[in-house]
Amino acid sequence: MTKYILIYLLAINLITFIVYGIDKLKARKGWWRISETQLLLPAILGGSIGAWIGMKVWHHKTQHKKFKYGVPAIIILQLVLAGYVLYLYLTNNNR
Repeated sequence: MTKYILIYLLAINLITFIVYGIDKLKARKGWWRISETQLLLPAILGGSIGAWIGMKVWHHKTQHKKFKYGVPAIIILQLVLAGYVLYLYLTNNNR
């Protein structure tokens, strides 16, 4: 089970990183853009690290408050959730 979770997290973060790069390219070319909802959704679904790295690498959405503060907040919430799940797992397996 852990293997599948790690594969999922790697994939969603890679996809999110690429999506941020595509949107930056579209912004530069003046093409139709990816909506903010479509940029934030993969971050919420586990790709927050990919979103944050994409913001830094592509210099994209770094001044928008929704992203500047939202993506780090999502990362923190996901880390807290992961810590809680790990705590539950460890306490239930030590009985």
